[in-house]
Amino acid sequence: MTPERFSGPPPLLVGVRPDQHPEVLTTAANLAARLSAPLLCAYVDEASYLVEWDPGRSAHRLSLHPDRDDADIQAVTAGLKALIQGTLANAGTGGTPVPWTLRTLAGDPARALGRLAAESNVPMIIVGTSERGLSHRISEMLNGSVGLWLTHHQSRPVLVVPYRMPAHEDRE
Repeated sequence: MTPERFSGPPPLLVGVRPDQHPEVLTTAANLAARLSAPLLCAYVDEASYLVEWDPGRSAHRLSLHPDRDDADIQAVTAGLKALIQGTLANAGTGGTPVPWTLRTLAGDPARALGRLAAESNVPMIIVGTSERGLSHRISEMLNGSVGLWLTHHQSRPVLVVPYRMPAHEDRE
């Protein structure tokens, strides 16, 4: 299901991205099922920047890479929709799937999620930690942590789902 407006309880906001570890979406789906709440999934295209924000409609963006077209974003969005659909099909209680929608945003992920949370008046934001490894640490050092920024700049709860690695693979 991908309704734009939900009836009933407000949705839980979960940040999603193609290379994200699966625990984030699984945790969000299980929590939403237990709370009988829908999920508002949000993907932030970091290669674009926000040129206009209209809460009643969609955000207007411009790409930082002019050669990157909307077909790339549409392919990422289609992949995320399939991933979300597959994960949420197993999370419903009593055979009832968790209602959800996917929004594509632009700009800085933490600020974009914060704006969407305020617009949608969600009771909670769910994000993941970065994966382990040197490249992820350098990226987090340069770009900052989405979860950390949200916990310092939001008035609503932020659930940061840790990246879980099997103990036999944990090398740190």
